[in-house]
Amino acid sequence: MNADHLTEDLRQLAALIAARLDGGPDTEPELDGAWLAELTGGPKPSHDEYVVVLLALVPHLMPHLFSRVIAEHLPEGGDLPEFGGVKAANHRGVLPTGETAQFVLAGDDLTRRRDVQRLFAGRHFFAVRHLLWLDPVPEGEPLMSGRLVLDPEFVERLTTGEVSPPRFSSEFPAERIETAMEWDDLVLPPETTRQIREIENWIAHGGTLLRDWGMGRRLKPGFRALFQGPPGTGKTLTATLLGKQTGRDVYRIDLSRVVSKYIGETEKNLSRLFDKAQNRDWILFFDEADALFGKRTDIRDAHDKYANQEVSYLLQRIETYAGLVILATNQRGNIDEAFLRRFQCAVPFPMPGPEQRRAIWAAAFPPQLTTDVDWDSLAHRFELSGASIVNVIQYCAVQALADGSPRVGRAALEAAVLREYVKEGKIV
Repeated sequence: MNADHLTEDLRQLAALIAARLDGGPDTEPELDGAWLAELTGGPKPSHDEYVVVLLALVPHLMPHLFSRVIAEHLPEGGDLPEFGGVKAANHRGVLPTGETAQFVLAGDDLTRRRDVQRLFAGRHFFAVRHLLWLDPVPEGEPLMSGRLVLDPEFVERLTTGEVSPPRFSSEFPAERIETAMEWDDLVLPPETTRQIREIENWIAHGGTLLRDWGMGRRLKPGFRALFQGPPGTGKTLTATLLGKQTGRDVYRIDLSRVVSKYIGETEKNLSRLFDKAQNRDWILFFDEADALFGKRTDIRDAHDKYANQEVSYLLQRIETYAGLVILATNQRGNIDEAFLRRFQCAVPFPMPGPEQRRAIWAAAFPPQLTTDVDWDSLAHRFELSGASIVNVIQYCAVQALADGSPRVGRAALEAAVLREYVKEGKIV
């Protein structure tokens, strides 16, 4: 976006506001928002749409603009309720509201004011692309008195030219996960691998199926998968590798941390996440799905009632999300069967068998170390997950470095295995 072009558009906006304050513009300024379509990947905005975006941009780029124009119209001060606008805790200028947009674009013309209000409807591309919206207002207050809010990522892209990945916080309860590993580093049983390939096929061809083949009329958008299996069997790593393989960011959400004891807070936390993810092709990986999708009993009290509401809300957002959603659980039996029908596949991640354990031992053991251990014997004697095997190897490797010897004997390796068993509570 050319800064001079935007500066000129903001000057034209100031002239439009001044003309409205003087009784209404005779002609509308020529404002071309083609750059907005290029930046957002959406349609070219109409004149009214572009003016609303410029109004919302003013506090970020030219915070004195509204105050200056109003001061020129009211040099002795005074109130101008028809202009709308609100004050903020830190911002010293005027923050525009829906009423501001109605005043600038429509004045007292009721038909035009209704047209402006339609710009904030749920099906408008502002809402669909989560570009611009009205802040919620207290019950009983006019809807259009809500503050105009621009997507912070859009503002960041416009002002800095790039967007920083969102950071985990109470406002965004997810963290981006990455890996340096490849598919060859992951040992999975054939059935699991087959279903993972089916997910990859959907990522590659789902768009063609829904749009070009017309199946979008019959199928819900997106793909929903359940990863089920004990800890350490590769569920998180598989989700991360799916993102790496397909060029998509993967965000992990621990539902046990998202679920709040305060009524309504869980929905707010999840709403922020899905709003952020919309139209970004993220893979959403919900860990500890049992925290919200566990088997439900009859409603006995208010807590049960709101817990069911939280589940219904998450299901609704998952079913309308156009990307890949993965829920992970350590035990399928903990998940209510009614929920499982909403998923396209349930991928098993069982504990590795002897042959798989042998492959994991051999692949993960650093070539810098030497050992006389028989991997076949070790794999048959000790039942460990892939993550536990890596923990054992890490312990032995660090100990070898500390001892200054590259050799790891059978006794040392078996002692490390027993140490892992104690940690997991398998032996006391």
